[in-house]
Parts: sequence; structure tokens; C-alpha cells
Amino acid sequence: MVSAQLATSPLQEVAQIPDPEVPVVTIADLGILREASVADGVLRVVITPTYSGCPAMDAIRGRIEHVARKHGLGAEVETRLSPAWTTDWMSDDGREALSRFGIAPPGAKPGGPVALSLSVRRVVCPQCGGDDTEELSRFSGTACKALRRCRSCREPFEEFKAI
Repeated sequence: MVSAQLATSPLQEVAQIPDPEVPVVTIADLGILREASVADGVLRVVITPTYSGCPAMDAIRGRIEHVARKHGLGAEVETRLSPAWTTDWMSDDGREALSRFGIAPPGAKPGGPVALSLSVRRVVCPQCGGDDTEELSRFSGTACKALRRCRSCREPFEEFKAI
């Protein structure tokens, strides 16, 4: 994990890089920043995309390289696909930021076995807090979000899909 290693400015700056597609969350809060360190004049960072082929990864790599140059460092950015990213890696701060921004965050990580049912999944509306919502489209502005509508307040909103 990254948090214990964030003692120097380049590492703090890397952790605070906003996600290009959802700029209210940082790459650390999103959980795609897996490792970061500075050694021998090189900023080494490991990132894991939310899904393979995510177009935001090039922009994130560019921001990391910019931070390295700003501090007179070289940059090595590794994109690691295994283990695959999961919404369980999102921080509570990241989930809260999504909700404040009007995007329903993915549900909390289950604490044990996950029961399967045939009932409709409930997603809470980030506008009014109601849970009578419906999915309008499996995809929204990005592949990692769905488009939903609240039947109570009638407002459409995006949901960050649980993966």
C-alpha cells in the first residue's frame, strides 16, 4: 500500500493526481495507485487500471511523469493488470467524494460470504438519498459507470459500477 510511504513531496503529489475521467477522486482514493517510491533519482510508480484498455491510463502516466520531471527525477511507470482492480480498493474518502459529486459509489465490500438473490439491486440516489432507482443504461460517460434515475426525485445520476 502507498499511505505509509508518502513521506516525500513527489509521492504525495502522485497520490493526489485526480482521475482524468472523474476528477473529484484521486488515483490513490480510486485505488489504482498500487505502489510509489523514490530511489536513485527515479520515481517508480505501479498503477492498475479500473479495466484493461481504460483510456485514462495514458493521461495518468503523463501526470506521473510530469511530477517526476518537476522534482528532477526520472520516471518508471508500470501498469500492472494482475490482480485486477476492484472497487473494493476504493477508499472511504473516494466513495464519499463520488457521492458528493452526484455519482452513486459502488456498494461496500461484503464482510463475508455474499448471498445471491433474484431481487433487484438497490442503489441509493446521491441527490435525495432515496433507494427507489432504476438503471437506464448499463454504460454512462465512461465504461465504469452506469446511468440511473431516481423514481422519487426524478433526477438522473451516474453510478460507479461495483467490480
